[in-house]
Amino acid sequence: MLTVDDYGAIRRARRDGKSIRQIARDFNHSRNTIRLILQHPEPNPSPRNYSAPVLGSFQALIDQILVDDEDAPPKQRHTAMQVFRRLRDEHGYPGCYGQVQRYLLKHQHKHKETFIPLGHLPGQRLEADFGHIHVDFPDGRRQISFLVTAWAYSNAPFVLALPFERTEAILEGMVRAFEFFGCVPKEVWWDNPRTVATLILQGRERRLHPRYAELASHYVFDPLFCMPARGNEKPDAEGTVKAVQRRFATPVPRVADLDELNMYFRNRCEAEHERTVQSTFGPFQIGSRFAEEKVAATTLPKYRFDPCVIRPAVPVDKYQTVAFDCNRYTVPRSFAFQMVTVKGHVEKVVIVAAGQVIATHPPSILAASLFPSRRSFWSEAQHRPGRPTRTRSESMATWHRSHPIRSGLIDPPFPRLHAVGTGRGGPPRW
Repeated sequence: MLTVDDYGAIRRARRDGKSIRQIARDFNHSRNTIRLILQHPEPNPSPRNYSAPVLGSFQALIDQILVDDEDAPPKQRHTAMQVFRRLRDEHGYPGCYGQVQRYLLKHQHKHKETFIPLGHLPGQRLEADFGHIHVDFPDGRRQISFLVTAWAYSNAPFVLALPFERTEAILEGMVRAFEFFGCVPKEVWWDNPRTVATLILQGRERRLHPRYAELASHYVFDPLFCMPARGNEKPDAEGTVKAVQRRFATPVPRVADLDELNMYFRNRCEAEHERTVQSTFGPFQIGSRFAEEKVAATTLPKYRFDPCVIRPAVPVDKYQTVAFDCNRYTVPRSFAFQMVTVKGHVEKVVIVAAGQVIATHPPSILAASLFPSRRSFWSEAQHRPGRPTRTRSESMATWHRSHPIRSGLIDPPFPRLHAVGTGRGGPPRW
């Protein structure tokens, strides 16, 4: 195939006085080709026309198959091979598969979705999403979740590593993000996690989790959501997730705990304000644009929102435990058979009765776990309603036979006595 350089060399040879016959001999081309090159200063290749005379009479059938596929489920639509097999088996198509494939590819290009670049006002929109990275801890490498929030106008990010992705983690992350930015946007956009939007209604209508609705009311922002399977509607959050994975977490971070990792993320987010972004509409510095965001955004409220999930009127059973998130947490014996309020935070589970905190436990990411309290179980071991109080030896026997002691949930207060009572240190003496 002749290139522009070949055209230039042939035309310069003609300029220097060579005849067409001599040029054809020197460049090893026919005289007709030389005349054509002399008439056009550069190559003008004509597009290849893939004529398909065999397929022509079957194109209406292919178009009808594609129309029917628009109402079919996405995973039950025809591929190019399936269309070819139907034409061959049902309609006697004698051609090859390549013609069908090229026709379908041309149809796909005609119907491919296009987009319009959007512009956002300062202080208007904040996008949020979750991502995952691997981190090296002293006990080994683990995958952790992190929450990202990014302003649509300035791309200013905030990243927070969290132990899980439950609703209390989202509330904690959003409150920490607002405090980091020092202001509140007018809109916060999510995709559709069930921890935020419990039910997807028509269009962009959602049924919100009650605590997330209270968060939106406390900070006065509009809780908005992408359409289902349209994560591209919040590109800044999606891009920030990739930036954390590719830039913040490469190489793999090595930290002692989540607090150290979050301090590292905070320093990186602050350093991002000095970075210059090459956007579609021209370069800009994140810090200068974020200054405009803070002027246009809403100020923080006077009081901090309590980032927790609240379960009111939870009954305490006869084992002095309350159920919360598929786990059981103990309370003092005096609150048995009463109603209490359970507050689930990221770092702790707080149990409240009559306006006072009666128990605090660490949260669990596992189901069907028991979180006992030594004081509450020892009080129960001594108490017998309607009968004389147990002696110390009887109480110790009940204590050492309890499930929390035998399963290792509570360390025994007297290890030697516990060994005797369980048969590992001689015969029992009570």
